[in-house]
Amino acid sequence: MNVATLTFPTDIALPEWLQACLLEYRSSSGSNSDAPLADADLICEAFNFAYSLHEGQYRASGEPYIAHPVAVAGLLRDLGGSAAMIAAGFLHDVIEDTDVTAEEIEQRFGIEVRRLVEGVTKLSKFNFSSKTERLAENFRRMFLAMAQDIRVIVVKLADRLHNMRTLEYLPDEKRRRIALETREIFAPLANRLGIGRFKWELEDLAFKYLEPEAYRAIRQLVADKRIDRETRLERVATTLQERLDQLGIHCYDISGRPKHLYGIYEKMQRQQKSFEEIYDIAAIRIIVETNDECYTAEFSGKVLSGRIWAIAMLPLSNQNRPPPLISQKISQNLKSESFIAFRLFCTER
Repeated sequence: MNVATLTFPTDIALPEWLQACLLEYRSSSGSNSDAPLADADLICEAFNFAYSLHEGQYRASGEPYIAHPVAVAGLLRDLGGSAAMIAAGFLHDVIEDTDVTAEEIEQRFGIEVRRLVEGVTKLSKFNFSSKTERLAENFRRMFLAMAQDIRVIVVKLADRLHNMRTLEYLPDEKRRRIALETREIFAPLANRLGIGRFKWELEDLAFKYLEPEAYRAIRQLVADKRIDRETRLERVATTLQERLDQLGIHCYDISGRPKHLYGIYEKMQRQQKSFEEIYDIAAIRIIVETNDECYTAEFSGKVLSGRIWAIAMLPLSNQNRPPPLISQKISQNLKSESFIAFRLFCTER
């Protein structure tokens, strides 16, 4: 196979970022083949190699198998992964599903990509049979110990996330087994690594298949679609940022997120509350420098939300990561649909 010959496939739709990468690579092909691959070249050659190897293979959904590695690579790119990680996303199944060896991957793409792909292959053979939370924690520790490079876990999480997105095409028994693994093993791993967006979606997807009736009920109770809630939070965060700028307050970070469906359900179960008693279905986190600025930001947030609000004012750790929430005050006199919680952190000791 001549990896320098690149043509867009006709059997799947490539994301725009990959199309642009392939076009740039094709226009610059013909450079010194003995030189180390540049980032874009590494990504494009990994895609082309994976596409060739997976040709003729199909997923349970009926779509070409290459759609899965493309999706995994895209998730890793969205996380800000390196070129080696994105390349590993394309190649993560080739050792297990084709005749390619680890040595050939190293020869083509370097030792870093080989180690990532080998690590994911090793983890894919791990047999989960947890029946209790204690055993699940043991599995998570073993899983982390097996991965000498933590990036291997991230690639595996991206792999699992896309598999969960397409779980509907598998038999019911297999869906439930994979969903249980996801809830007990992979979602907590994503949380441990600080990849919140993976954790929330993994939990919601597992929730969908493990407790479908409860999932449908919560989804119905949450009137807004997730994208609508995220858009509204983004608008509120932008407005609040503008107000704080006018006050001369520097924000290290201002970000918002809606609580995911499983998070709402879990809180209802844990606190034995109805949905109407759960108020923090959305939150905005603000990090400022001093206590005084924190109080000023609190007032701005209260005025901005206008109805229901919550505040947590805490010192920021040395690693610029907020410590666990230790105090919060909440006004609970109105419906949860209008609720936005403001959690503020300051760097001042």
